[in-house]
Amino acid sequence: MQHLTHFYINGSWQAPHGNECLEVVDPATEVACASVPRATQEDIDAAVHAARQALPSWAATPASERHDLLMAAAKEMQRRYDELRDAHVLTVGSPIEMAGAIHVDGPIEGMQYYAERASRMEEVEQRGSVSLVREPIGVCALINPWNYPLHQLIGKLAPALAAGCTVVAKPAEQTPLQDFIMAEIFEEVGLPPGVFNLVTGVGSDIGPIMAAHSDVDMISFTGSTRAGVQVAENAAPTVKRVCQELGGKSPLVITENADLEAAVRLGVENVMANTGQTCDAFTRMLVPRALLKDAAALAGNIAREQVVGDPKRPGTTMGPVVSERQKSIVQHFIRRGLEEGATLVEGGLDAPDHLDRGYYVRPTIFSDVKNDMEIAQEEIFGPVLCLLGYDSIDEAIEIANDTIYGLSSAVYARDVNEALPIARRIQAGQCYLQEAEFSFEAPFGGYKQSGNGREFGEEGLLEYVEIKSIIGT
Repeated sequence: MQHLTHFYINGSWQAPHGNECLEVVDPATEVACASVPRATQEDIDAAVHAARQALPSWAATPASERHDLLMAAAKEMQRRYDELRDAHVLTVGSPIEMAGAIHVDGPIEGMQYYAERASRMEEVEQRGSVSLVREPIGVCALINPWNYPLHQLIGKLAPALAAGCTVVAKPAEQTPLQDFIMAEIFEEVGLPPGVFNLVTGVGSDIGPIMAAHSDVDMISFTGSTRAGVQVAENAAPTVKRVCQELGGKSPLVITENADLEAAVRLGVENVMANTGQTCDAFTRMLVPRALLKDAAALAGNIAREQVVGDPKRPGTTMGPVVSERQKSIVQHFIRRGLEEGATLVEGGLDAPDHLDRGYYVRPTIFSDVKNDMEIAQEEIFGPVLCLLGYDSIDEAIEIANDTIYGLSSAVYARDVNEALPIARRIQAGQCYLQEAEFSFEAPFGGYKQSGNGREFGEEGLLEYVEIKSIIGT
């Protein structure tokens, strides 16, 4: 069991002001695997002060130096690849044969991506007699989720550092280990003191302190819509910038001309990846009503291919959900699906075979789902897929948009040309056509109650930038 006893503040490992700690539980065994300190107001103040003191010199650092430091960090992440992977196996429950590809490869690429874009900060745009210059927004508080902890950290941290901002990072209390590794990496590569600061604690305790802090210029938050509202309320009195990536209930529209088996496989595997704990998962599969029975049979068969079990064991494709609380939430929604009259195709409330401990949930497929059912409207955040029938593309688009969320979406049609007009009508921040994959060039963020602001792409850098107009040049 790892006992992590210090915060990383102002370039050194500092003892917390309080003496409370938090246990980190291995979701596969239900046994504590680590402990981390629980931050107090004094700890947050110390971290923010360090970031504030470091800001002027870091913001003035040539972009080439920031580039080199971020590239050095990416290289060190590659060297410590196995440690970063194993942290996700241990605390997220990600299968060991998949954890690197799901949780580590992308963050390394993301660090390199924004290292190459640090030079954007030194570009000057000329509009007649007006010069537009970019400056870092300042001290940034980064509050990250437990489902993709390193990916979401780097999605915020890399553009912030590239822009010349300083940061205070807080990982989710369920999954803090990779952030401590990153602190060690930044110490190793020589990131100046105070540029990156790490504190740990319960989000509901210290999140409001970080959001309301008068010396924090921006807060970037990923989590539930409910928590996002609280973050925005706490941030409002100081009129700081708020960037939020919140909930989702993303649709996958399959057309009558699509390769049904390929489309259904894409949808099922998308939802089951990371045990369904993906904010932009395609959890509503919209299928022509005449094909719904065939699609349900295919989905059930594909779900049964999942090997649910110990994430440390080779061959496992789906581990546990992250916590006992999350398991209870997922089971609540499965129970509601049964009560609401949806057809259970596969899975359900029973524990997976031969797993008498751990927070495991069976891959679950519901068909004959109506869009006003709770399971079709609420974010379940588990391995549960809803199949809904439609009679026309107009109806499919109406169903797709009939949600408070608008994070992501997908269309699987005969080809991209047929899919594109449908994608243009879906109210979501992203839309994947056919079998397209995640790209760092694609800004990530949502419409409606899925949040505001964007991560990744050029737009991800701009979240950490103030634009100054110099007139008369």
